[in-house]
Amino acid sequence: MPSYSIGQAAELLAVSPETVRRWADGGHLAMNRGGSGNRVIDGVSLAAFATERAQGLHPVPGEILTSVRNSFAGIVTAVNVDEIVAQVEIQSGSHRLVSLISRESVEELGLEVGVLATARVKSTNVHIDRPGSHG
Repeated sequence: MPSYSIGQAAELLAVSPETVRRWADGGHLAMNRGGSGNRVIDGVSLAAFATERAQGLHPVPGEILTSVRNSFAGIVTAVNVDEIVAQVEIQSGSHRLVSLISRESVEELGLEVGVLATARVKSTNVHIDRPGSHG
């Protein structure tokens, strides 16, 4: 079973290492001592904690009902508009999402740099990579 250092867990949860330590010290996140004596978090516990934490992490006022499960609330960082289409970039934590939508949609939604927005992703093709994996 994989285990993660405090720093790795902090990066995966998009928080500071100190926050991970506080969660562990407060009993919210289980930690053990690894072979070298350092505090580590097992992958299964970290995954469960991340899933639990993500529920309701980005509430949207006047909640929107949708079948899309991959939502990224963030801030619009760029909008490039031409006559027909627009490219919109959203920064959601460490994730940068880029979408091509119609110019009309940008205008109707009032999308501009600095506005809060949620990118929702639904696709039949999702590619997954792992560091150091082959295949």
